Amino acid sequence: MPSAAVALIGLLAAACGATEATAAGPAGTTAVTTPAAGPARTPPPEPRAVRGAAADAGRPAAGSGALPHARATGPTPDTPSATPSKPGKTPTPVASTGPGEGVVDVLAPPGYVEWGGTDPKVNWVTPFQAKTGCKVNLRTYDPAATAAGARPLDPGSFDVVAAPPEVAGKLVDEGGVAPLNTSLISAYHDIPKQLRRLQTRKGDAYGVPYLWGINEALYDSSKEGPKTAAALYGGTGKVMLKDSPLTIADAALVLKRRGAGIEDPFQLTPSQLDDAIGLLSRGRSDERVYWRDPIEVVQGLASGSVRLAQGTPYHRDVLSLAGRSVEAAGGPVTGWADMWMVSSSAAHPSCAYEWLDWTGSTKVQKEAAEWVGLAPANKEACTGRAGRICSDYASFEDVYFASRPSKNCGGGDKECAPYGQWVERWKRLVG
Repeated sequence: MPSAAVALIGLLAAACGATEATAAGPAGTTAVTTPAAGPARTPPPEPRAVRGAAADAGRPAAGSGALPHARATGPTPDTPSATPSKPGKTPTPVASTGPGEGVVDVLAPPGYVEWGGTDPKVNWVTPFQAKTGCKVNLRTYDPAATAAGARPLDPGSFDVVAAPPEVAGKLVDEGGVAPLNTSLISAYHDIPKQLRRLQTRKGDAYGVPYLWGINEALYDSSKEGPKTAAALYGGTGKVMLKDSPLTIADAALVLKRRGAGIEDPFQLTPSQLDDAIGLLSRGRSDERVYWRDPIEVVQGLASGSVRLAQGTPYHRDVLSLAGRSVEAAGGPVTGWADMWMVSSSAAHPSCAYEWLDWTGSTKVQKEAAEWVGLAPANKEACTGRAGRICSDYASFEDVYFASRPSKNCGGGDKECAPYGQWVERWKRLVG
């Protein structure tokens, strides 16, 4: 089972006052409460890194649906630049790559790139450097602040970036990333079309899907009370919602099921946005808890302090392994996919493509899925411990994948509320 789940089961036991919480390992193994210690060895050299990266490496960015390997503390690195460069003409895909430049500047949320700094056995940077000769300069950033415009990214400060939908859409729209020559990425067509087409414009692909997840309404099946996604918005008792403007889309999806005329829960007209905010505002404000650390979901449901929570299949799996009767409400759900993208101003394009090829591979996506707790985009990576995660996420059926809300409704004819309005309305809601 993923090391993140093992660590979280231990935290869950502590949160609930239990003396022991065990998780079944693979067949024939003994149940464990903490990750098994690996062989003692000298950790591999870290990439030329980042202020605070070692401290944050196991902790996904705030608002992510991923589960961390362990609760980490330490400074949060600054975004590479607060002054984005202005894009020039529309970038075009490279025709081919030449010899590697010897270095690649990588930008990612904490936990998405590992070099053995948190766990010596979790390392997909050192093998990449040995294979390609491209030394990794790693920096981390906060996607939530970047998406809202508080810390915009300068395309000149990175070669490749791992971006969630709200960041990816902004980079594509502003010309900060270049369309890809997917023929240079060997595992690209092992990734399902449903994920590959999420960041495309006029037939051009702008991202290589990395990890993906879905948002579920989770509840304790042993207790009485409503057990639907709509029950997150109203009723008696505390509920937990992800502290993200895109949570508005989950409320919009409930309205869509009621026949509100919504086509895409991530592309809402101003009146539809009003309706979704109205649904989110129902009930007493002190009965809504907004989580940023995924551990809060596990603790809230395990302790019984909340009646429902917006979470992921991996939250549900961890709680189930710890003996908690937590299930997910049925019906359509929202989801998201994180993408690796190449800067339109990449100083090291050949090494950038080497990195995209590497992170799209079965081996790396399997390791990343096991570490972060999200499903790998490469379907061939669903083996071993990652296979359990893939089974949690099952299929793309009834999943509405996130896109950055835009004024043109993602390319439609209507006028929609852009992402900035979502951010403003969310801040007013949360306070």
